[in-house]
This record gives sequence, C-alpha cells and structure tokens, in this order.
Amino acid sequence: MGLCGTKLGCGEGGCGACTVMISKYDPFQKKILHHTANACLFPICALHHVAVTTVEGIGNTKSRLHPAQERIAKSHGSQCGFCTPGIVMSMYTLLRNKPKPKMEDIEDAFQGNLCRCTGYRPILEGYRTFAVDSNCCGKAANGTGCCHSKGENSMNGGCCGGKANGPGCCMNEKENVTMMSSSLFDSSEFQPLDPTQEPIFPPELMTQRNKEQKQVCFKGERVMWIQPTTLQELVALKSQYPNAKLVVGNTEVGIEMRLKNMLYPVILAPAWIPEMNAVQQTETGITFGAACTLSSVEEVLRKAVAELPSYKTEIFQAALEQLRWFAGPQIRNVAALGGNIMTASPISDLNPVLMASGSKLTLISMEGKRTVMMDEKFFTGYRKTIVKPEEVLLSVEIPYSKEGEYFSAFKQAYRREDDIAIVTCGMRVLFQHGTSRVQEVKLSYGGMAPTTILALKTCRELAGRDWNEKLLQDACRLLAGEMDLSPSAPGGMVEFRRTLTLSFFFKFYLTVLQKLSKDQNGPNNLCEPVPPNYISATELFHKDPIASTQLFQEVPRGQLVEDTVGQPLVHLSAAKQACGEAVYCDDIPHYENELYLTLVTSTQAHAKILSIDASEAQSVPGFVCFVSAKDVPGSNITGIANDETVFAEDVVTCVGHIIGAVIADTQEHSRRAAKAVKIKYEELKPIVTIQEAIEQQSFIKPIKRIKKGDVNKGFEESDHILEGEMHIGGQEHFYLETHCTLAVPKGEDGEMELFVSTQNLMKTQEFTASALGVPSNRIVVRVKRMGGGFGGKETRNTILTTVVAVAAFKTGRPVRCMLDRDEDMLISGGRHPFLGRYKVGFMKNGKIKSLEVSYYSNGGNSADLSHGVMDRALLHLDNSYNIPNVSSMGFICKTNLSSNTAFRGFGGPQGMMIAECWMSDLARKCGLPPEEVRKINLYHEGDLTHFNQKLEGFTLRRCWDECLSSSNYHARKKLIEEFNKQNRWKKRGMCVIPTKFGISFTVPFLNQAGALVHVYTDGSVLLTHGGTEMGQGLHTKMIQVASRSLGIPTSKIYISETSTNTVPNTSPTAASVSADINGMAVHNACQTILKRLEPIKQSNLKGSWEDWIKTAYENCISLSATGFYRIPDVGYNFETNKGKPFHYFSYGVACSEVEIDCLTGDHKNIRTDIVMDVGTSLNPAIDIGQIEGAFVQGIGLFTMEELRYSPEGNLYTRGPGMYKIPAFGDIPTEFYVSLLRDCPNSKAIYSSKAVGEPPLFLSASVFYAIKDAIYSAREDSGVTEPFRLDSPATPERIRNACVDTFTKMCPSAEPGTFKPWSVRA
Repeated sequence: MGLCGTKLGCGEGGCGACTVMISKYDPFQKKILHHTANACLFPICALHHVAVTTVEGIGNTKSRLHPAQERIAKSHGSQCGFCTPGIVMSMYTLLRNKPKPKMEDIEDAFQGNLCRCTGYRPILEGYRTFAVDSNCCGKAANGTGCCHSKGENSMNGGCCGGKANGPGCCMNEKENVTMMSSSLFDSSEFQPLDPTQEPIFPPELMTQRNKEQKQVCFKGERVMWIQPTTLQELVALKSQYPNAKLVVGNTEVGIEMRLKNMLYPVILAPAWIPEMNAVQQTETGITFGAACTLSSVEEVLRKAVAELPSYKTEIFQAALEQLRWFAGPQIRNVAALGGNIMTASPISDLNPVLMASGSKLTLISMEGKRTVMMDEKFFTGYRKTIVKPEEVLLSVEIPYSKEGEYFSAFKQAYRREDDIAIVTCGMRVLFQHGTSRVQEVKLSYGGMAPTTILALKTCRELAGRDWNEKLLQDACRLLAGEMDLSPSAPGGMVEFRRTLTLSFFFKFYLTVLQKLSKDQNGPNNLCEPVPPNYISATELFHKDPIASTQLFQEVPRGQLVEDTVGQPLVHLSAAKQACGEAVYCDDIPHYENELYLTLVTSTQAHAKILSIDASEAQSVPGFVCFVSAKDVPGSNITGIANDETVFAEDVVTCVGHIIGAVIADTQEHSRRAAKAVKIKYEELKPIVTIQEAIEQQSFIKPIKRIKKGDVNKGFEESDHILEGEMHIGGQEHFYLETHCTLAVPKGEDGEMELFVSTQNLMKTQEFTASALGVPSNRIVVRVKRMGGGFGGKETRNTILTTVVAVAAFKTGRPVRCMLDRDEDMLISGGRHPFLGRYKVGFMKNGKIKSLEVSYYSNGGNSADLSHGVMDRALLHLDNSYNIPNVSSMGFICKTNLSSNTAFRGFGGPQGMMIAECWMSDLARKCGLPPEEVRKINLYHEGDLTHFNQKLEGFTLRRCWDECLSSSNYHARKKLIEEFNKQNRWKKRGMCVIPTKFGISFTVPFLNQAGALVHVYTDGSVLLTHGGTEMGQGLHTKMIQVASRSLGIPTSKIYISETSTNTVPNTSPTAASVSADINGMAVHNACQTILKRLEPIKQSNLKGSWEDWIKTAYENCISLSATGFYRIPDVGYNFETNKGKPFHYFSYGVACSEVEIDCLTGDHKNIRTDIVMDVGTSLNPAIDIGQIEGAFVQGIGLFTMEELRYSPEGNLYTRGPGMYKIPAFGDIPTEFYVSLLRDCPNSKAIYSSKAVGEPPLFLSASVFYAIKDAIYSAREDSGVTEPFRLDSPATPERIRNACVDTFTKMCPSAEPGTFKPWSVRA
C-alpha cells in the first residue's frame, strides 16, 4: 500500500514506533472497540473483520493535520521524528475512547512508547492541552511547585522564575531589562478537537456482525493459521494438531519466531470464540475466558474493586497493581490472560498472583473438561506445565478474598514502565477469625527458579504463628535458605534477587500489620503498631503529573518579524513527521528489480574460521547469492585506522563480526537463507573485560598522557590523600531508526548511488569507493534525514554500507538492508565503558592540590574513534575544577567485543564522571557540604586548564549561583534532611553538578564546513550544507541563519538533503559544532550572493527580493555560491601540553533531587533544575529540546542502561526487552530548564553556542543525588564508611549498597569460586 508512516523500531513490541489503532465490533460487549497495538507483532491473519488506522489515516499536511498531530509538532515534541507516528497513534486512540482525558490517562497511554531524542517533556506538555485538568501543572493548587504559585508572570514569560519580587528577580530590575519568556508555543493557536469529525467504523464490517462466523484458514510457505469460531472446532483442531500454538496477541510467539528462530507450522487463533472471551462472576470469584485480553481483565477487576466490599477484592487489587506495570498498553490490549499462563515464563508478573491466590484453571479437550489448581505442581519445568498437548486452557477463576485475608503483589524491574521483572511475587495470608494468628500463608515468587514457585517450607513453618516481629525474623531466615540461587544462575544479580525476596516479604509484613491494626481496632487489638518511620515502605508507587518551566531570552525589541533567529521556530519537518510523511532511508520506494540483504555474522568472540557452507541457504526460495571476502572487487581493508575488514577472512574477533551476507528477493527469504549458512570455528580465548585486557596488556597504542605541575609535591603539601576507582558502563545508542543502506548501481563506469542513514557522508563515500576499487567521484552518498544518530552513525554505518555496496556491485541490481534491532545492537558498538583509578590530594577545607588518574576504556576489536574518545576524556578529567598538579594516562583496551565508537559526549562524560566521583568522596572526607567543596574548586575567569588553555567568557559561576537560587537548594536540603529522619526505608538525596564542555573536533582538520546556495529566478533558495539532520534541528537552524543573512523569510528557503555531489569532503555531523561551522559556511555563501546583488539593490532600493533576483539573472550575474568556514587557531599537542584544543567552552549546572526505595533499589526523579549557557540561542525551542533530550539520555547512562555480556563475550542485551532506556515515567516530575541570559558568544554564528553534547553530563546530578540518599540509608544501618558506587546506579546497585539486615542474610559468593552468568565489560 506504500504507507510508510508506521515505523519499525524494534520488532518485539518494546518501543511503540509501530503503534496503530485497531478497531473492531466486539460481539461479546456489543460495541465498537478501539485500541492500540504494535504492528510489528500483530499478525495480518488476525485482522479478519478488523479495521486498522495508521498515522496517515487521521490527517496530513496537504489537507489538515489532526489535533494529535498538530500539537506534538507545534509543541516541539518531534525531533528525529521516527517515534512520532507511534506516539501520535497512542494519543489518537486515547482521544477516540476518551475525548476529555485526564493527565494521568495521557501519561498511562504512553507506557508502551519510547523516544530517544526529546526527553519526553515537550510531548507531555503539548498533549497536556487535551487534558481536562490541563489548566494546572497537577501539583496541589498553590502548593510548592504549583504553576499557580509562581506569580502571574511565570507562565506568560514575564518573570525569570525566581521568587516574585525577591532579590535577583527580573521583576525588581529596571524596565530595560532583557525579558525572559517561558512560552515555547501558543496553545490558543491549536485547532480544537472535534470528536464528531473522526472517520467512522467501516460499515461493511458492521454488516458482518449478524452473519454467522466461519472458520478461516490462511496458508503460508511454512505456517498455517486457522481461526476457528466455536469451541468444538478449536478442541477438534487441537486434537488433530496437538503441537499447534494458540495465539491471541502474538506477543510471545511472534518474538519466538523472529528472535529465537522457532517455527510453529500450525497456529490456532481462538480470539473470536465466545466461551474463551466470557467473563462470569461466581460465588467464589470471577471467571475469565482464557482469550480475554489483559486490558479487559483490568477493566473488569477495576469495576469489581469499585463495587464490592474491600475485604473481597484484596487479590483483585494486587492483580491490578501488577497489570498497571505489565508491558505497555499496546501489549495489554492484545495479550491474553491464558497466554500469560501457558507461556509459563519464570518471570511472569501475574503467575505468582494466580498461584498464591489459589486460582483455578479449567482445561478442555476431546475427552471433556477438568479443573486444576494453579499450585506448586502446575509448572513442571522451564516453560512447561501439566496441561497436555491436546488440551486447551478454557478459563481462569481468580477468587474473592475472605475476611481476615490479605494479599499483596510486588515486582522489581530495571524500569517501572513496560519492563520485565527481575523478581516478582504474590503473597497471601489468612488469619484465624478475629485474631492475628496465621491460619494459612502462601508466598509465590517469579525470577527465583526456572518456574514460578511457592516457598512451601516457609509457608508451613509460619502457619499457626502470630503476626509479629519474631515471625518476621523467622520468615526472613527461612526464605533466605529456601529462595537460594546458584551464583551462576541465569539472569545474574543473584545477591539482589535473593535480597528482594526478603524485602518483599518485609513490605508485605508491614502492609498486613497496618491493615490488621485498622481492621482490629477494638480493645482486644494485640497487633504491634507499624513504626511511623516505616509506614512509607508500604506505600504503592505514585508519581505526580509532570510540572515544568522553560525560560529563555526574548529577541530584542525591534527585531524584524521575518528574522527568526532567536525565535522558538518549530522544527521544519515536525508536521511531516507527525503525519508519517517524512521520508527515511527505508521509506524510499522499492526499485523494480531490487534485492534484500541479510548479514551473516560470527557467533564466537574470538575464533579461526574453518569453513563457510552456504549450500543449504541456496535451497531457500528467492535466494540469489552469498557474498563474502572473495567477492570484494577493491580492498577488503577498511576502518578509520585501516585495522578492520569489510568481511572477516580467517579470524573473527567479536560476536557479530560480519563474515558474509545473503542476497535474496525479499527480506523474509534473505533472513531465512542467512540462518541456513553454516560456519565452523576453532575457538580461541577471548578478552572481554577491561580487567582482562589490563592483565594481558592488550592495548591499542599509543598511550596518551597529560601532565601539569608537580604531582608528588602536591601530594606532599596535601592534608589528605584519597585513592579509589570507578567503573562506568557502556551505553547503546538506541536511535529509533536502525542502520540502513540502499545501494543503486548506475550501470556505467562503476557509478553507484547510496542512500544511507549516516552522520558521515565523506567516510561512507571513501570506504565504499575503496571496497569497490573505484575513485570517490563515482560514488554519490545521499542523506535526507536520520531517525536519530547520537554518534552511532558517525563511522559504524560503514560496516553495513560497504557490504551492501559490494552486493549491489556483484549483482548489478539495487540492494537494500535495514538492520533488525538485535543485529544493530550486536554489531554496531556503543559508548566506551571506562575504568578510572585515581589518587587525589587536598586540604582540610576541600581545596584540591594534586591528582593522579588513569583511564582505561574498552575499545573493542578495532581502533575506530577510540583515540579521539580517550583524548576528550583526558581533556575533561578536571570537569570544572582548577587542579594545580595533574598527572594522567589514558589506555585503550583492545578486546573481543564489537568496536565501540562515538556517542554523544565522546568520552567527556566518562572523564568528568570520575572527577565527580573523587570530588564527592573528598567532600565527605572533609565533612563539608559537597556544594561548598565543589564551588571552592571551580575555575575563575582567566584561569588556565590542566591542558593550559585560558578560560575566557567563563560563565559557569553565574550558572552555578542561578541554579542554586532557582532550585531553592538550601531550603530543600533542610526538607530532605527532615524527610530522611522521618523515613527509614525511603530516602531522598540532592546534588548540584557543573559541567564545562570543550567545543571543537580534537582532530583539527575536521573543523571545517562547506555550503552551497542556489537562488532560482522566482526568488526561492535551495540551500545545501555539509551537516546532516538527525532530529537535532540543524536544517531548521541553517534556514534561520540563511534567512537572516539574506534578509528574506524562511518560507523562501528549502533544504532537500545532504549529498556528496553538492558539498564535498564534509566533516561528520558530530562534536556539537555542526551549527557553528555549517552556519558560518552558509553565512559566507549568502554574503557572496548579497555582494553580487549589491549594485542591483542600490539601483532599485524599493524593489523586492524577487525583483533583484530577476534583474540579476537578466544581467547574467551568478545566483549560485559556495561557502566555506574553518575554525581558526585550534590544535593541541599531548607531548608538550601546549596548544588550544577547543575554540570555546559551553557551561551548565544542574541540581537534582531523587527518592530511593531502600528495600527494592527503585528510585524516583523528583526534580531537576538546569541552567545552561548556550550563548545567544539561534532557536530556544531546539536548544531546550537538546538540553532535555541529552539530560534524559544521561539519566539512562548513569542510572538504567546496562549492557550485559556473557564471560565468552556474547551480548545478552539485544533489544528493548532486556535493555532499558528511559521511558516517559522516568523523567523528573518537576523539570525546569533556564537558558542563561545576556551571554553572547563572539566565537560562533550570531553569538550562539554548541548545545548537542554539553548538557548530557548534567544528569550525573541524579547519580550523585542517589549516592547521597544511599549514604543516609547506610547511616541508619550504622554504616558510615565511604562506599563505591559504579555507574549505572541500577536498582541492583542501589539496593546492594543500602546495607541492612536483609542484605546481610544474602551474602554474595566469593569471586573466583564460580562462573558468573554475566561480566562487566
């Protein structure tokens, strides 16, 4: 159909980019239902009698945008745009079901959607305008942080956001003050939502409702799909095909078939069978048909909880709490209750609830029905149950709870929204009537064995006991013994998982104690009261609606209306992106004879290749050929350091190393054929971790050093010396659009056109030409836009592009490949993991004297950009602090992992993170407030850095003071101390962190850019420059620059794409300098045009732009010009520690407050205030979007995202199922961003500053706020010594650091005595 709006982001229902609306007439409820679903999992066969609405179906730029599209675009909620259609469809479906939603409904609707660019805030802000409670930020009216309590001017742009009329508030300053605004968009311009104008449900589907349903059968090449309409048909089919899979939502089988290479020749779809969708209230509980979706179960249980007495709904309430965090709405809307049980996942969220509650299952077969209890005998092994192959699960009865019966369910995951459990549980206790004596107790756990299990021994021991402190101690002792795990257990995190079993029971114990006290509040109440400081441990997770303010400097009075520089102009592709019209690489229409390529990669981290056998692949339908090293017409050597190959020849050096590729007529056929290629290896010992590389001295030379002053003398003069180390984990880019290339051979002279998702056209062109053995002038690389890049497409796209080009050369036909998410994560590398070892000398007042530091990065199997990353880490080892004596070394470890590469910040965040580690340790050692120690060490204007560059225009101290003031730091710090005194198991922490980020490529010759301006005779301008658009708004800014330079409206200027045949030899769009260098090049080209037009303008001063252009053409004046710019005077020598590596610095400060759950390791981001110096902003909306997006990406880096490898070097985390980036619910509840005013930067275009990378490190404020909170928890346990907290601060690390009686009952095994399931790279 050619509808490309719905995007494929992961293929496993984990990112929401493919969200569509499914509409059907439900014969059971007798009404039309609309719900979201993941198109990547929803089978076409299941669409019989169903209507599908994609983003194209609700609005477009040619006629009109739907309000859901308009508002996300105009509120700056679309950056790269790849996730936008899915988010739009989630919002649209909510509006179809609830035209007047609450803010909570809106936030819940996005639980299954991810965005990697925006930081989510602008999306929520734009869609808040639909909410019935949108007039307020959602805080208690006029309470702290309420939008109504900040004075009238805060939301209309009058006030700086400080205390109205307080010291330093702009309201107190003179009239000619620079005005600050907080209005990034005007909601009064939005068209209203009119539910009567929505498309109607297709009448032809309505006419089907009264017709008798018939069995449907679809036959594919390898799979047969049968959709029976009666229970009898289903039972007969299951008898005929006992191994057939029953599929309702395809949320498990779809993933198994795609990612686990499973094949199910027969699939039965029972979704339309009345008995399997029935819901019935009985005397003992509610019976659900096994095909009932989780969303419908949720609806029924919610109604029951509202209508029935609370003592009857204890189990229902616990089930609802689990369902609240069960996947995303797109999954819950289609996944069936029966599927959840029969999948028999050991980490199922619901199975422990069903097991502990004693739910009954009804099974049916040709032999009749039988009822079984969901007890300890139900699961017989990993993903196995007692259900016979010919039996079908018909229904599930969830019982009512009785008086004196209490039930709780708990789940801990990496991320709260849409995440699989690490440990999950259901806990039930029944008391003897009117007493606190246990009659029966059931404790069921998931994540502690290959199946969901009951703690039978503990349950037996607790029966007949009183619910008191002694019972608690015994229960924990028993559980610690019974819920044991091998230190090598799959899934790892053994100590954490064991501790969670006790923590959950403790929470259950307190919750029950609380309820007992309430229910037995008569004179005979023998219950122990819950200590007041323990009560917060029983509270269920709650998050307030987001509150935010964004402050920026208004343009000067008198600036021309058509001059948009400094205005919050909407991203010029936003509307197209919101409608699904924006064209990405894989959206390019297919060529008539096009082929598809799938890579064949190594399954070993280090091995000799003994043989490659593609004979089985040749028998797959549509197979064309297999390509490998022998098919490369030019050089097989490639890579930035010429230390890589297009195809591996004799040896593979990482899992995912490209060995060959299969080319076939379709994607499906090429995938199948690639899986059929057989490779034999002789295994060699791999090096996986930094530690292993250090032991074996496996380094990529040279080793870099920076030295300043006399370190030993500095140590001698110091009052204290601290030594320590910190490990910072890597990070996956997780751009929503994976690597993609389309290669089109032109048929003569070796010409080839490449459409690529890349940040680096020059290297893509150069490497392809080398592989094909042709000069670069035969290769044209074209990029319209990318669905995100973040550095991941700076060099690593070339490993795919060269392979696709070789295949196109060999076949003479166009060849396309877009990597699946799991392939992309496996082969393309990510942010470098770092180990920092430091020794720091300082005085009693916290002033630093001397620093000795060694950095080790995990470079992977090739150099790529690792030297540049290490250079920047060493140049940022000071963060923002003046260190008189420095000695530093940087080692790049060569390992058998996919080569790590550029990632936003490019080594800077790792270098600064280790600085903040020793800074926080140092403050604690001195017994001084960390913010005082940080401030005393900050640089001043004119200081020299450790690499001897003078700091000019140093605004950091202004940012610092403004951040402390606007965040109300000191008052809130006292409130946090009070909170921590009153709460034993919840703790809060706060931290303020500065950043100083150097702007320039550290390789001097890359600091250049070109531009090309064509003016056509109608006055329209076609602009091309060397930068690529990946969501960061570069094209929008360049049009703003050209508009001001030429003095014409932006509507007359257009950028089509970036290509090697318009601007040659482009530097990669990276290092945050693209707006600086390309902006200057654009300005230069425009000045050339204006100079030529000057005589014509002088002769016709009243003429229009169009008149001047027409006259110039008629006078044979060239209306085309190139522009060029290079950054002057940059270059640095590590040997002599002389030179100037950076053109200037960007500065910022963030203050963050968090709350941790000491029992589970969960944390909540309560509030963040950021003050950022971006010079005079070219576009405040884009700049604030970059700050928020970078900050949230940093929250991922420092608190959530963890790459996990086997000891053999195999990557486990290959998709959103196991690798968690921040979701909507992870951003700070209060999120305030302010651009520093009156700080023009003379060194960049129109006084602006770089903004892409610098803000990312500010999220370290969240990490150190967590560490602050952990210190408070440890103090309550009587532990005061310093502790090491590595990054990311995952729930596991937080919980294990909060040492208490429970952690002591679950000691970790001695390292070296077992083989761990995963290692830290």
